[in-house]
Amino acid sequence: MTTIAGGTTVPGSGQDTVTRDALTVLQPGFPGTTAPDWLLRRLGEGLASVGLFGRNVASPEQLAALTDRLRAEREDVLVAIDEEGGDVTRLEVRTGSSFPGNHALGAVDDVELTREVAHELGRRLAECGVNLNWAPSADVNANPSNPVIGVRSFGADPGLVARHTAAYVSGLQAAGVAACTKHFPGHGDTAVDSHQALPRIDVDRSLLQARDLAPFRAAIGAGTKAIMSAHILVPALDGEHPATLSRRVLTDLLRKDLGYEGLIVTDGMEMKAIAATYGIERGSVLAIAAGADAICVGGGLADDETVRRLRDALVSAVRSGELPEERLADAAARVRDLGAWAGTRTAGSGGTRTDIGLMAARRALTVTRSTTYEPVSDPPFVAAFTPVANIAVGDETPWGVAAELARLLPGTETASFAGEGAARAALASAGARRIVAVVRDAHRHPWMDAALDTLLAARPDTIVVEMGVPQSPPRGALHIATHGAARVCGRAAAEAIAPL
Repeated sequence: MTTIAGGTTVPGSGQDTVTRDALTVLQPGFPGTTAPDWLLRRLGEGLASVGLFGRNVASPEQLAALTDRLRAEREDVLVAIDEEGGDVTRLEVRTGSSFPGNHALGAVDDVELTREVAHELGRRLAECGVNLNWAPSADVNANPSNPVIGVRSFGADPGLVARHTAAYVSGLQAAGVAACTKHFPGHGDTAVDSHQALPRIDVDRSLLQARDLAPFRAAIGAGTKAIMSAHILVPALDGEHPATLSRRVLTDLLRKDLGYEGLIVTDGMEMKAIAATYGIERGSVLAIAAGADAICVGGGLADDETVRRLRDALVSAVRSGELPEERLADAAARVRDLGAWAGTRTAGSGGTRTDIGLMAARRALTVTRSTTYEPVSDPPFVAAFTPVANIAVGDETPWGVAAELARLLPGTETASFAGEGAARAALASAGARRIVAVVRDAHRHPWMDAALDTLLAARPDTIVVEMGVPQSPPRGALHIATHGAARVCGRAAAEAIAPL
């Protein structure tokens, strides 16, 4: 073994240890539904993790073949995915999820149901060869105007979020898939999407401890194998650096104060909260130095050049003395340790519950009927009032109730409307047909709220389906809150509108 500047050479590898460790801490994405040659080559050189997105998934069979190919190159590779269920799905990005999301599960408030849903979701991931899930979201949705969390949260009550976070972690990991609880130290009290800019949370430390950190303590108690950092500035913790780049947050708070020993993963480094201020290379160096162990990248930058740039930035930082070699080695060791743990897991006990998602979605419905409500008997017109898509959700995943209503009431028609004049356009399109108005977070979109008022003034028999966080009071002849826009939530709502 030959000693070189900044590390030692691994026999037969052609890579010095610093370079291999720099590759090991990266979790990159890639385009397409098969593994490109450059990705396979990087796995041979030391890359230990891969991140999957909707673009990488065509079917369970295809995904299983893809992960088999990755493991043929590196047996202990961590294959990660952002599969929250509910609105954020990658397994079912083109159809909508078979599982309701966190807010629906929180509305039911049955921790055993949450555990069973997470277990079945984990079982399906494990069958496809995925062994690390960037979920659950443990954020307390303290700000109703939050543009990026919303129904991804179990709710606004810290105790409720904590117990369901712990149940989700235990269910997912019992299925053999490592949980990555996010977004530490809590993204719920933001009014800015960190995909777009750097959010700031101005709360005192005591509120942060009692509210935002409670679910993370519960996740650690449940044995979560990974925790994802948030790209947020919390002056009560660190007034200079966002959490992902803060030693005070990742090392002093998470490691020392909370006693967490597992893997710390960053949120996507190409998100503007980091990329627009620090750049992804500088941001990655600062994140590892602060205490992060794995760099998530690839939602937008999914190529070999990105991997090379980040690898070289980390190596240069070690050789310049900016990043201690021991810190990089420790981070890489934690990645490998989780890969080793994942390699020993099996799906565990609990059986197959293919119906658990729909059952949970049905239980999550909140239905309010007026005294004058008359059941729907003829095919209605579904007016979908469509907001701009949440970046975390994406605009390719279908949502709503129209498809499921058309299955129950053939002849159902639908159209989407947005902005000023949406209600007038919907009334003109509907004609004499009964209207089902579908909204998503109406309280966050003044035009949507006004459209409902106009619609209900003209057509009091309108049915309203709220598929976001139900903040506004129920209105309409029939008001259904689904607490999420997963496919199964749409089906449950359609069943309530047109009972079999």
